[in-house]
Amino acid sequence: MATGLLFSGQGAQFVGMGQTLCQNSELVDDLYTSANSILGWDLKQICFEGPDEALTETRVCQPALYVQGYALYKLLEAKGYLKDIGVVFGLSLGELTALAVAGVYDFETGLRLVAERGRLMQEACDATEGGMASVIGGEASAVEDLCDRFDIQIANLNCPGQIVISGEKAKVADAVEAAKDKSMGFKLVRPLNVAGAYHSRLMDSAKTAFASFIEPFEFKSPEYPVYTNVTGDLISEPKAIKDALVQQIVSSVRFEECITGSSQALNIDKYVECGPAKVLAGLVRRTDKSIETESVSEYSDIEGLLADS
Repeated sequence: MATGLLFSGQGAQFVGMGQTLCQNSELVDDLYTSANSILGWDLKQICFEGPDEALTETRVCQPALYVQGYALYKLLEAKGYLKDIGVVFGLSLGELTALAVAGVYDFETGLRLVAERGRLMQEACDATEGGMASVIGGEASAVEDLCDRFDIQIANLNCPGQIVISGEKAKVADAVEAAKDKSMGFKLVRPLNVAGAYHSRLMDSAKTAFASFIEPFEFKSPEYPVYTNVTGDLISEPKAIKDALVQQIVSSVRFEECITGSSQALNIDKYVECGPAKVLAGLVRRTDKSIETESVSEYSDIEGLLADS
């Protein structure tokens, strides 16, 4: 049996993230210093001190989550915890962190990709009137019918009974209102406080520009099995990985399928979430309660994980 590593997506960030890691690890502090140099602005200060409005910006929170997730992996590796990695994958932005961990590209290349992805998605948000909503309960087919009816898209298939829809803000609002009809089988449908319509056609401009940006970068075959959000299945060929990262910007995140597929095909009996908020561990538990989960975000979490191992 093996361990899977999971990496967080946008929305999990919080002011103070990474600070205890830097305070207790020269390795991590060096990563943050390097990130500041690569980016040309002070990511470290925004992560540690905020304000929250700055950290929440797409162009900032994506690099913030990438650096923290990668730092957590390197810290666990340095302490000898990671000896049986069976798979790596992430939620949306977290997929780029997972690919760096798998050696598809190095830390610097990944950060440059993430920074441009975040910048382009920020531009797409600013240029459109997008919105998203969370759908709790009900069947996936009913959510698909709702999206077809209001000309919007499924953005995330997170776990059984938790789906996110995305599209033009007014259309999403109409869908939320219609979904209050109890005959549709939904327990709760609520708008999300987001800057735009991620994983929808409103991100087309970001997808097109990112495809041009990513093209010259060299990708390698992954050192660990990797699952992609686009198909919810294994991916290994460098060009296919690059194409999936481009497509992922506008396509549904099939996180539930990544969990079920990897746990069954690769005999994963434990997932360790590298990132804040314990969101992904919760999605795993709601998908399959028999799978063990751990979450690390602070240095104390690392110490606790090592003490229990």
